[in-house]
Amino acid sequence: KINVSFGIELGMQSHLSRKLAAYSKNHDFDFIIASSHLCNRKDPYLKEFFEGRPEKEGYHEYFQYISECIRSFQNFDVYGHLDYVLRYGPTRNENFSFGEYKEDIDKILTLLIDNGKGIEVNSSGFSYGLGAPHPCREILLRYKELGGEILTIGSDAHSPERIAADFDKVSDLLTTCGFTHYCVFKNRMPEYYRI
Repeated sequence: KINVSFGIELGMQSHLSRKLAAYSKNHDFDFIIASSHLCNRKDPYLKEFFEGRPEKEGYHEYFQYISECIRSFQNFDVYGHLDYVLRYGPTRNENFSFGEYKEDIDKILTLLIDNGKGIEVNSSGFSYGLGAPHPCREILLRYKELGGEILTIGSDAHSPERIAADFDKVSDLLTTCGFTHYCVFKNRMPEYYRI
């Protein structure tokens, strides 16, 4: 026997906040994950997002936009793959330094914690060749340092064989970061389980 829950991932865009609010209120979801696949109506997946500017500028814009989205809409439980943009940057995470983006990321994490929201630890970063989940170790450590406790674990599986892929790596990483529990949501409430 397994429990089947009813959840959704909402692609956050600040100009859609009213539509997202109406949609999310009209269904009895167990779990709502918010995420940013677009940034100011531009897609980091496309090379045009980074064209004509330094990679750092694109990363800063993306992280700052997440804060804007959180301020405009809060009917969700966790924010997914916070550093998703690293999948598609010109050098991906090769030149990523947490210190360069600490101010932007601290704003995101503080907004989430202050509003009782959590973060998703998404194992797909391993399958994309980043050598880390989304978000990376430094962001996870900072979330813990700021008092964050609500974590869910996802694999972003787009095919059956990717379900729960690399969860062993994620659990090891979370333990070394000082986390002892992860969450599963039921009726929009977190249930805590030991890692």
